[in-house]
Amino acid sequence: MLGTSQPTQNSAGAVSRLQSQKTHLKSVCLQYPLCRLLNSHCFCLLKNGMGLIIFFLCAYVPKTEAGHCKWAEVLKDLERIKTSKDIDVSLYTANADEDEECQELVIRCFFLETQVIIQECRIKNCSKTQDVWNIWKNLNETFEKKLTSTKSEKCKECEEYEEKNFTEFVQNFVKVIQRDCKH
Repeated sequence: MLGTSQPTQNSAGAVSRLQSQKTHLKSVCLQYPLCRLLNSHCFCLLKNGMGLIIFFLCAYVPKTEAGHCKWAEVLKDLERIKTSKDIDVSLYTANADEDEECQELVIRCFFLETQVIIQECRIKNCSKTQDVWNIWKNLNETFEKKLTSTKSEKCKECEEYEEKNFTEFVQNFVKVIQRDCKH
């Protein structure tokens, strides 16, 4: 007579082994692509300690760059020109403590007045002409990409500000940029 199949006493153990095998297969399926990735040419450095150090340092660099002020080069050039004796011009000078909403318009005003300084330097053949030109160039790149600000009721036009001498202009310009870098 044919025997009927009856569940064995170890059927619970068999189910447990089957689930264990599935988990193991999932683990192997994840490990295999990872192993292939690590064996590829671009990740072969990650196999040793120095490669890992380089990888983590490179991964950290963009984070430090993001904290970098976009006006850092302008600040350096302003420091170079602030003591210039051969630039003698009166310029519309925005207040460093203008409302936050007006910040972009204030910087744009300084940018426009930088063009006046460039003209003055061309006439008088200033020693700091290249530094002034660098300031204008760095600001121009920013404003070419971003021309979004619109005049607000709170914000003044550039010509509404008081005219001040070159030294005061540069001092206020530095304060405005430093304030913008903090945000």
